[in-house]
Amino acid sequence: MIQIIVRVLVVALALLLAAEIIPGVEITGLYTAILAAVVLGIINLIIRPVLFILTLPLTIITFGLFALVLNAVMVLLATLFVDSFNVDGFIPALLCSFFVAIASALSNKILSD
Repeated sequence: MIQIIVRVLVVALALLLAAEIIPGVEITGLYTAILAAVVLGIINLIIRPVLFILTLPLTIITFGLFALVLNAVMVLLATLFVDSFNVDGFIPALLCSFFVAIASALSNKILSD
């Protein structure tokens, strides 16, 4: 349970950092960032595997690069559910998904040890 809370907080901090650095990504505060992190986690848990399987041939053809596009789509989808989390286009969503992916990988590395 503690690991889940820590991972949500790390993703929330990554979203806040992305909002500060990337033009086109707006998030109003810590509560919104935590809510966006939870929504993004639920979307990645439920919707992403289905879309990944449906787009698997395209992912194989592009040597896995289409997975980056899929991550950006997940960020854009999360903005539909959280009012105070806005991303103005695909490129900011792609850059935001990089921040979230790096933060998630670091938290997984730290928490697995």
